[in-house]
Amino acid sequence: MLEIASISTPSLGDRSYLATDGSAALVIDPQRDFDRVLAVAAEYGVPVTHVFETHIHNDYVTGGLALCQATGADYHVNGADRVAFDRVPVGDGDKLKIGGLTLKVVATPGHTFNHLAYVLEHDGETVAVFSGGSLLNGSTGRTDLLGSQHSAELARAQHASARRLASELPSDAVIYATHGFGSFCSATQTSGEASTIGDELAANPALTLTEADYVATTLAGLDLYPAYYVHMAPENAGGPSAPDLTPPRAVISGELRRRIDAGEWVVDLRSRVAFAAGHLRGVRHFELSDSMATYLGWLIPWGAPLTLIGPTPESVAAAQRDLVRIGIERIEAAATGKEEDWACGEPLSGYPIMDFSSYEKARDERQVVLLDVRREAEWRTERIDGAVHIPLHELGDRTGEIPAGEVWVHCMSGYRASVAASMLDAAGRDVVLINDHFAAARRSGLADTEQSGA
Repeated sequence: MLEIASISTPSLGDRSYLATDGSAALVIDPQRDFDRVLAVAAEYGVPVTHVFETHIHNDYVTGGLALCQATGADYHVNGADRVAFDRVPVGDGDKLKIGGLTLKVVATPGHTFNHLAYVLEHDGETVAVFSGGSLLNGSTGRTDLLGSQHSAELARAQHASARRLASELPSDAVIYATHGFGSFCSATQTSGEASTIGDELAANPALTLTEADYVATTLAGLDLYPAYYVHMAPENAGGPSAPDLTPPRAVISGELRRRIDAGEWVVDLRSRVAFAAGHLRGVRHFELSDSMATYLGWLIPWGAPLTLIGPTPESVAAAQRDLVRIGIERIEAAATGKEEDWACGEPLSGYPIMDFSSYEKARDERQVVLLDVRREAEWRTERIDGAVHIPLHELGDRTGEIPAGEVWVHCMSGYRASVAASMLDAAGRDVVLINDHFAAARRSGLADTEQSGA
């Protein structure tokens, strides 16, 4: 019997895997909250005996070491990686027997210099490859996370690694990638839920383009990645401890205002509609969704004290779990319930929510400012004429560049705009949130694609 379970983390665009033959389980690239891995192992009734890392991760804090400490499993990390903990070193060509399964180690540099893939054999047949950040569904892992000076060299290595996997594995071998399901670790957008070597031979740029064309295309397509990434590899090389998911204490009367006035980060997790209808002035808004951890981690000063406001204790717990995956563990306190439970009688602030058609009408009636907080690559592709462009991750340092007047703020689908609107509202600006998808601006003719590349 062979079972492979995927443990998805949509908020980071990553997947961990557990494979078992019914007697023991191996785990690939576990997330920080490894209790999810233990729950899957319990469902199969098997012990976790081996844990493998494809690479020192740059987008999340691993749970690998802590999982091994909790289970007694062997922790397999590339012997060439410099780490501060005991591990069972592995390298290219190694083969490990785990119950009735065999795992072959294949060096696949590209995403990192020491990246590994793990080829799974069962009953003498090669059935799958755990490819980490190497060969993804329709793409490959990005090559600039170790510094732009290494991007071209690693892109060439990535091209060779993808081709090595494609040449050594059968076409029906299933690809189980760690990155690429919305992860910023993917060089380009990936597609589909599952893939095989045969599928990738027909469509993956690393397998259809020459090395020169692949490198040029890959480097040209690399966009920004979240600022918190810089902290992940050092944390992972140091050996992260098990996460503490103890619920944060409840705020006391007046505490939120004191923390806001002290310049600390107080974050409201409620829906953008609820936040716009009424919130404490100075609070930042990061709606609880799959985007929350990425953008909060991107913007918050690293190590800053954080206090959360959520509609329920469960929403705070969900946010805490998402944040601990990227190493944000210092949550000072939390407020839940209705506004009257935590506002302490303070008048609430608010702002309107509109759509792109409403913006067109307002623009025709009076002088308004349109602020686009999408990333540079999005702006270059298409934009609305007359918009001021400041990417969300730069907004905190550039609010002074926004002209005076009523600011209508938009992004691609409303999430980043809602974060930006809360920041501008906290700064005392008169703001309107455009809670609409950019496709609506495209359909109405507002979006201008003729300026692409300008």
